[in-house]
Amino acid sequence: MSGNIQLLTDTLAGAKAEGRSALIAYLPAGFPTVDGGIEAIKAALDGGADVVEVGLPHSDPVLDGPVIQTADDIALRGGVKIAHVMLTVKETYAATGKPILVMTYWNPIDRYGVERFTAELAEAGGAGCILPDLPVQESALWREHAEKHGLATVFVVAPSSKDERLAQITGAGSGFVYAASLMGVTGTRASVGAQAHDLVERTRATGTGLPVCVGLGVSNAEQAAEVAGFADGVIVGSAFVKRMLDAPDHAAGIEGVRSLAADLAKGVRGQA
Repeated sequence: MSGNIQLLTDTLAGAKAEGRSALIAYLPAGFPTVDGGIEAIKAALDGGADVVEVGLPHSDPVLDGPVIQTADDIALRGGVKIAHVMLTVKETYAATGKPILVMTYWNPIDRYGVERFTAELAEAGGAGCILPDLPVQESALWREHAEKHGLATVFVVAPSSKDERLAQITGAGSGFVYAASLMGVTGTRASVGAQAHDLVERTRATGTGLPVCVGLGVSNAEQAAEVAGFADGVIVGSAFVKRMLDAPDHAAGIEGVRSLAADLAKGVRGQA
């Protein structure tokens, strides 16, 4: 079975045709439980997210701030495995028909086996992977298997990335480019800032035509509207996780995720 890179491409193109940015939500698999995590991701998509990134919980997440680290810890203590991540992708894709990516550090894939991981992700209906710590120059094996299985390879660029490096990254990637709006770890911010706008412009200037989606810091409709003014996609993670962590019970957490997605969806449409 081939993966859903085309669905991802079509979804991002469809949002652009509507004159708006895509809303991309992030939630970790296995948080607060495997079934509860699947329910939360479905709620984000039902609320208005166009695409979801399913986080593969990691014990040493270098990119993730304290909110996502807390969720990852809960998932890992609950015994989450790669098989549960694949189940999460399969269940959410089957229920919604929307593009589902996995966001993971390289070490778990390397240990699991690249061919096995890509084959299972494609079989589950996944659209690709975001690999924040895989250097482009070491990515040939991954890209070979991802391409074979119809999966996108999404690399992360940062404000510190030089133009030559941006060209290397965009030339090797597929699906979209994840632009980290500021230096540092994930988490909500009071403002997203001008760094993100400049990074999007420099990334687009490489000429590959890949959509550029901005993450790290967006937490409300106003910020989503701001980023949507210059990016092809708005990525929101910590704010969704925080809704789950802060809720008095699971049902309230699910409703919080759904309502935040609806609010952010208005933001990317300029209706905030």
